[in-house]
Amino acid sequence: MEQGEKVNVAVYERAKGTNITSGDSYFYQEADDTFICAIADGLGSGQFAKESSEIVIDTIKNNPDLSDRELAHLCSEQLVGRRGVVLGVLRLDYQDKTFAYSSIGNIGLVTMTPDHVKNRNIPHRGYLAGYRRDFRQMEGMLEPGMVFIMFSDGIADVDLSQKYFLNQNVQEMIRNFTTINKEARSDDTTLIAMRYIE
Repeated sequence: MEQGEKVNVAVYERAKGTNITSGDSYFYQEADDTFICAIADGLGSGQFAKESSEIVIDTIKNNPDLSDRELAHLCSEQLVGRRGVVLGVLRLDYQDKTFAYSSIGNIGLVTMTPDHVKNRNIPHRGYLAGYRRDFRQMEGMLEPGMVFIMFSDGIADVDLSQKYFLNQNVQEMIRNFTTINKEARSDDTTLIAMRYIE
């Protein structure tokens, strides 16, 4: 768990089954006026999936100020001849008090207001794989105490329906999820919970 100036972050990550390497990669960073978080899931699992997802995350790390459309094109160029990747990118703008989520494929996002009103993105079919694809975008107003839950496809709807996902303390949320989910999972799993504290 990491407490930033304006965003608290807690992360759960686990490889599929008995695999040592997860095909998922992630990154988050807080700046003076913005916060960015990205999850990339390499298609399949294992080392080749990890290589692709790491390439995409490294591209985002090195170019965080590019628009999401520009990032999608740049990441696609980096994936020529490699496995494809599904990707989600969340941005919080502290000055405008807005958030924007861009995705391609099944990286999910759930937003939750302090009074527990939930909203979920609609997955966008497809993936990045060496040719141009555009993101589907979701936008909204940023509220103090708002929680964002980003996840790869190792997280199922039944997981998201658990009561501990209503917790405003993201560290406790991830701790409860980890305690209940000790068994091997059927897919690489990345779960990032973030709370905007203003």
